[in-house]
Amino acid sequence: MDERERDPRPIGIFDSGVGGLTVLAELARRFPGESFIYLGDTARVPYGAKSARTVERYTLQAASFLLNKGVKAMVAACNTASALGLAALRAAEPHLPVLGVIQPGCRAAVATTRSHRVGVIGTRSTVASGAYPDALALLEPRIRAVALACPLFVPLAEEGWLDHPATRLIVAESLAPLRHEGVDALILGCTHYPLLAPIIAEVMGEGVALVDSASAVADELEQRFIDVILPAPEGRPQRMDYLVTDIPDRFVEMARRILPGLPVHGVEMVDL
Repeated sequence: MDERERDPRPIGIFDSGVGGLTVLAELARRFPGESFIYLGDTARVPYGAKSARTVERYTLQAASFLLNKGVKAMVAACNTASALGLAALRAAEPHLPVLGVIQPGCRAAVATTRSHRVGVIGTRSTVASGAYPDALALLEPRIRAVALACPLFVPLAEEGWLDHPATRLIVAESLAPLRHEGVDALILGCTHYPLLAPIIAEVMGEGVALVDSASAVADELEQRFIDVILPAPEGRPQRMDYLVTDIPDRFVEMARRILPGLPVHGVEMVDL
């Protein structure tokens, strides 16, 4: 490929807090030649307790900020934003490649389930939107989706309580309604939830496969590189920029746990 057919601009990723770092970790691993700008709206986390109108506004604000940073593509690494704000973002920026996490996660779940009974856990706003059951039904009409809101999981992840006795109790209590539904695949419908995956897997048992959207998002981004996104010039080092709207010190602490082996420094606090 001619160097004139390459695009050195970074890929933008945004989330309400640290959860989207689970997506960044997979994208950075899969695309070592690409650079990324991560925006965590830590001043307004969690999005999952907000109204649809507010989430749409926050999504457009985050996207506008990243566009001003010169990104060539964008990943809404937030299930709530993907459910409630992605349509508005695509309408506002029709020429920008924009990826969400819901469709890729649903495709992975359809490929995983054998019983056609799929569980979905997410924030209240994501579950109330019906985005996951609707997307699953379009992909495979035989699937019966059981969605459950788990509003306490995001605060636990944001506080770093990833292996705390209280976390085990809360996860077990929260997931009790799903354990008797016969699901064999469980979509982690919030990018914070993979941080609690070991406890979630323990509670749900060996017969339930957890579906994390990060790998599926990377697969979709790979296809976009074939179709519409120009890759970065060869030989350039990967660059990571981190932006938050509040408390950068706490963000750094969590980012270093989630992104082992990747540099986490120079976190900038910004105002959307």
